Amino acid sequence: MNKVFKKFAFWSAVGIISISSFAFVSGYFEVSKNLDIFTSLFREVNIYYVDETKPGEMIEKAIDSMLEDLDPYTTYIPESDIEDFRFQTTGQYGGIGAMIRKKGDYVIIAEPYKGFPADKAGLRAGDKLLEIDGKSVKGKSTQDVSSVLKGQPGVEVSVLIERPGTEKPIEKTFTREEVKVKSVPYEGMVDDGIAYVRLTRFTRNCASEVEEAITRLIDENDVKGLVLDLRGNPGGLLNESVRLCNLFIDKNLEVVSTKGKIKDWEKSYKTSKEPFDKEIPLVVLINQSSASASEIVSGTMQDLDRGVVIGKKSFGKGLVQQTRKLSYNSQVKVTVAKYYTPSGRCIQALDYAHRNDDGSVGKVPDSLKTAFQTKNGRTVYDGGGVDPDIVVERETYAEIVGSLLSKQLIFDYATKFVLENDTIDAPGDYKITEELYEDFVAFLSDKDYEYETHTEKELAELIEKAEDEYADFKVDLEELQKKLLSYKEDDIHKYQSQISELILSELMARYYYQEGRVIASLADDVVLNEAISVLHDSDRYEGILSGTLDAK
Repeated sequence: MNKVFKKFAFWSAVGIISISSFAFVSGYFEVSKNLDIFTSLFREVNIYYVDETKPGEMIEKAIDSMLEDLDPYTTYIPESDIEDFRFQTTGQYGGIGAMIRKKGDYVIIAEPYKGFPADKAGLRAGDKLLEIDGKSVKGKSTQDVSSVLKGQPGVEVSVLIERPGTEKPIEKTFTREEVKVKSVPYEGMVDDGIAYVRLTRFTRNCASEVEEAITRLIDENDVKGLVLDLRGNPGGLLNESVRLCNLFIDKNLEVVSTKGKIKDWEKSYKTSKEPFDKEIPLVVLINQSSASASEIVSGTMQDLDRGVVIGKKSFGKGLVQQTRKLSYNSQVKVTVAKYYTPSGRCIQALDYAHRNDDGSVGKVPDSLKTAFQTKNGRTVYDGGGVDPDIVVERETYAEIVGSLLSKQLIFDYATKFVLENDTIDAPGDYKITEELYEDFVAFLSDKDYEYETHTEKELAELIEKAEDEYADFKVDLEELQKKLLSYKEDDIHKYQSQISELILSELMARYYYQEGRVIASLADDVVLNEAISVLHDSDRYEGILSGTLDAK
């Protein structure tokens, strides 16, 4: 009997003994019975199966399959993934300080963080990792490579890289550090009297980061309104969302309440301090990727009529997770409750408790959504994210853009550009000229970025049907198909503004890091422009919050 099995059998027995004391309490008998069955099955298979088994892999697969039927947020975290999990909750980890991505058989540096080991050692975006500490990483996944690069601070790491434009591989050696990625990558003035703060994640102390950012802006400028940008923010720590709300609302106000199966999770989270500024006009920006803690903040500001919410409907994650420690330094992150904003609404969009026959999860239908009232009597709804007070749709990217991104061709062009240009103008000043764009088009001349438009797909289906039903008509359709292809060839210029926006973003990140990327993204931002317009029009701002003016 192998050692892994002995350890598992021992801890399972301990678990059974512990649970058996509750065996006759409602619900616990089923837990005890099925754990006993699973332990017996696992023992028998490992002892008698014809070939050698891998107990660790079997258990991990069993755990993952078991949790898969619950919701995507209830997950098992093995010891090997603890550093990644710590980064999600704290913004900190031991490592080299760089984002990585897969490209072909290798993993490459996608973006080094300013001032951390990878950056200080001179690693650049586009560098291909060939070896780490003398071992080849060819064919390894980003997760495999990440687990090697991350680890105990103070430990030396050596990498062998291949850099475009250089003949021989380059060796870089550096020491791991405690990497702390800012939750606020940028704050600044975006118009006369209008301050802007971007918050990318709700990690530990992020509310303090926001407060410090606002303080700097107020100290240096005549601030008359504030834009808090939560677009693309997936959430994080619940208590940080409460602390962030407390910057703008009075002490002892409820921000969020939670309700779960266990009474201990029926809690009310209230503000605990006097506000930083409860008068400053506030706009919160959200989109379809704003989730969880982002929705608590935007939903609370809306429910209490403290700020105007602008953008697109948020993701709709109204579930609360807690981590529980397991054996051997592993953990489980489990959904323990649903959360409710001050008006009483839960914005959870998907009902994981009631799946369709095929196992899929449906959204809460409009007919089952309930109306709630904000502090000033405005109507808001549950069951599907936070609906903005003002909906602003950004232009949808064309299919050609998706192809260029998925093939990493804009990324590759930026790598080439950096090799040829030591510096460029500062964010906000640098523009994508016609000459540069044509250089990008020339760069694509021998690259494959084939894609299929919606029209092409539908026309191909029509041609297939016509072959059986209307043979003569098929010839006309094929001629139309050729004409469509000639139109498609012009997409590279038809969607020049969209592509230029992404080239600018990538170049800014290469020379000015995350701050440069954010500044580039704000140029011609229709959502931000609407926020600025609202903050400059006090009558409209107050009318929206009082419910006397149609926000739309």
